[in-house]
Amino acid sequence: MDFKTIKFELKENGIGIVSLNRPEKLNAISFQMEEELHNLLDSLMVNLNCRVLIFKGEGRAFCAGTDLQEGLILNSKKNPPGYDSFHYLNVSEPIKRKMYHQWRISQIYVKMRKISQPVITIVHGAAAGGGFGFAMASDIRIASTDVKFINASINIGLSGADVGGSYFLPRLIGMSKAAEILYTGKIIDAKEARKSGLVIKVVEKDDLLASALELAEELLKKSPLGLRMTKQAINLSMDSPSLENVLQLENSSIVLTFSSQDIKEASSAFFEKRDPKYPLL
Repeated sequence: MDFKTIKFELKENGIGIVSLNRPEKLNAISFQMEEELHNLLDSLMVNLNCRVLIFKGEGRAFCAGTDLQEGLILNSKKNPPGYDSFHYLNVSEPIKRKMYHQWRISQIYVKMRKISQPVITIVHGAAAGGGFGFAMASDIRIASTDVKFINASINIGLSGADVGGSYFLPRLIGMSKAAEILYTGKIIDAKEARKSGLVIKVVEKDDLLASALELAEELLKKSPLGLRMTKQAINLSMDSPSLENVLQLENSSIVLTFSSQDIKEASSAFFEKRDPKYPLL
């Protein structure tokens, strides 16, 4: 795919790396970036060669949130040159422009959960607004020592509940701590992020990618089907009303994975004391 605001690399071993690539704008989320992320995530839905996804940002910051300069276009009734291709701008009423755009951007975070690849996000510098949302929608987060998580919308006169934050954050760190962050928009530094469980570890910025690759390579030793069904189980259990519902899914997952050829390779590797080698497809 020919991207302008993101980069994507798929390694031969099945690790995909997506990079936000507007470093001159601190990787602020533009309309173009939104569409490119949609395109990439749609393709990953059916890409069996990509087994784990690493999400990162180029330059000085992970992501400064929504591009506020482009956001002003949502308030106007006339598009600047070059913006007619975005469907939510093809209506003249500002409230509709904003609503249609909000629906579009929020679906990115839904798709991050729907893709079957575990998502490891490495965060450095600022992760504000929608950038914080990318981190929260991921499966695992690793941060640099200079990280700053910011629930920015509450600080600019908007609701503090944005791009899934009021859903993800209480589930990640508990309601009370999440409420403090969502209400105040306070900066969460590396120490607090690690203590609260928002990130699994804190490393130097130069070590971020290596740490993520090490974890991703560990996940590659697991059954591809098993990983995909585990993510599905995690997603459903976050909303399940009962233990019985979760057990039904887990029981099906165990039987299905036990019937896969992956189990034979896993068993052979275990008894031969080696890492399993699963086919990409």
